[in-house]
Amino acid sequence: MARFAVLILAALALLHGDTIENTGKPMKVPAVCKQDDLQSLGLSCSEDEPCPMYLELSAVESVGGRLFVAGNLHTPTATVSSILLGSSDGGRTWSEMHDRIRFSALEQMQFIDMESGWISGAVIGALPRDPFFLITTDGGKTWTFRPLFDETHGGSIERFWFDSRKSGTLLLTPNGGSYEMYVSTTGGESWTLKEASSKPLKMTQGGTAASLGWRLRPDAHNHSYDVEMKETKGWTRVASFLVDVGVCK
Repeated sequence: MARFAVLILAALALLHGDTIENTGKPMKVPAVCKQDDLQSLGLSCSEDEPCPMYLELSAVESVGGRLFVAGNLHTPTATVSSILLGSSDGGRTWSEMHDRIRFSALEQMQFIDMESGWISGAVIGALPRDPFFLITTDGGKTWTFRPLFDETHGGSIERFWFDSRKSGTLLLTPNGGSYEMYVSTTGGESWTLKEASSKPLKMTQGGTAASLGWRLRPDAHNHSYDVEMKETKGWTRVASFLVDVGVCK
């Protein structure tokens, strides 16, 4: 494995949250405050001036009786870590399915069948960098971290799509320079540059979780994210997660 990947893996926050029970009210995921991480982000959190922590969810998918939501935890000024939550009982209980990744956000998710799935992410700083995937081949029971590049690299994955377990395409949004399209024939284990342009590129492939029967909906009244399933008469809330998850001191 490349040196950069080893360094990133060594930096994974070693946390799997306890099971969170859905009682019908918005659930709260645990805020974890690590002083080294906060200092690295330039945050000075204290009893007198605590740093509020917020949950942001960006993707939802369901496969094989399992439901997943992904996103990040952040303060008003910095992204603290990624978060991936899963439920195998219809949203009644939830747990974290992968260690939180420092300073990173998970952004898009796709399952091609009952076993193979991908979640894209990147390190979020002043500019996004070091894009990566979480990959599963067992229906989301376990996830493997795979960086897009061997060395540190600017940009983030604007969009991706897999047509099969092996064949995928992605668009990389740069921090500068050209827009790039990459293809994979290895299920996301490796990627090859297909096209570069000074103008934004387009992908014709793709879909959304909403088109497959699931969506995330911000609820301003409860200050939460609702996980909703599409039914004959409309959308039904299955679970809800609070945006405000605590403070760091």
